[in-house]
Amino acid sequence: MNILLNHIIEQLIEIQNGQNWIGSSYEKKLNRVSDDLVFIRPKKDLHSIAEIISHLTLWRKEAILKIKTGKGSKTDDCEENWLSNDQLKIKGWKNIKSEYDSSLSELIKLLKEKDDQFLHEEYYDTDFKGNFNYNFLLKGMLHHDIYHLGQLGIIIKYLNNNTSLS
Repeated sequence: MNILLNHIIEQLIEIQNGQNWIGSSYEKKLNRVSDDLVFIRPKKDLHSIAEIISHLTLWRKEAILKIKTGKGSKTDDCEENWLSNDQLKIKGWKNIKSEYDSSLSELIKLLKEKDDQFLHEEYYDTDFKGNFNYNFLLKGMLHHDIYHLGQLGIIIKYLNNNTSLS
């Protein structure tokens, strides 16, 4: 049975483009901002939209790697964790967003191949330096997505109000 995994998949989809209790999704947020604003940091201590989407993609790809191999490769300190806007501009918003969307599709495809027992299997987490079960990883991915969805809301509000653009 896949009751728990199906629930996790459902939550991943709702956070990205569904109708959830918090009233917004990544799709709704990102549709409210023009492409020319995605590389702007509205305040020095806030990331740009592109930086956040790139960061989320890195950790989603890392989750995919852990599911495929049982071990991760990245830590919070790795350079790819927070690429600069200059690096991201070279990549381009269309490519950044496409990678982000593709990583969600790949994660969901992988999870659909598993059953609920998989959630109790362990992987080695390079960042936390220990063994954890996949339930920990997938709940963490959901929490991470929701956390940054809130950040995007703040950033987009600043951008749309043209407040303190720097």
